[in-house]
Amino acid sequence: MKEIDELKFPEDVYYSKDHEWARKEGGLVTVGISDYAQDQLGDIVFVELPEKGSKLEQGEEFGSVESVKAVSELFMPVAGEVVEINGGLEDSPELVNNEPYDGGWMLKVKPAGADAFDKLMDRGAYLAMLKG
Repeated sequence: MKEIDELKFPEDVYYSKDHEWARKEGGLVTVGISDYAQDQLGDIVFVELPEKGSKLEQGEEFGSVESVKAVSELFMPVAGEVVEINGGLEDSPELVNNEPYDGGWMLKVKPAGADAFDKLMDRGAYLAMLKG
């Protein structure tokens, strides 16, 4: 496992206490897991995601990630409707390890409200939480 200062935490994403991230992209929100989360999990071998059209609440379980170490549940950082899933993860789940904020994204969601990011942390707050 890497030290926290060796991991990437982009400024343009918001983070949940469960280590998912959310990025505003036009009228949609892209969702994935943080570099810290993928590093803690180890080599990811399978990603289970919801169906397109699923409507999920903030904090609701939306899938799971299986690594060589364990299976971990995924929790929605924002409420909304799933409009796209990253089909590339079916054949290449390692993208979550290699590119957690780019090719390893998981969902695109139409947010349920304008307050979607109110309960999430910016980069500084997330780093402070990780450093305890």
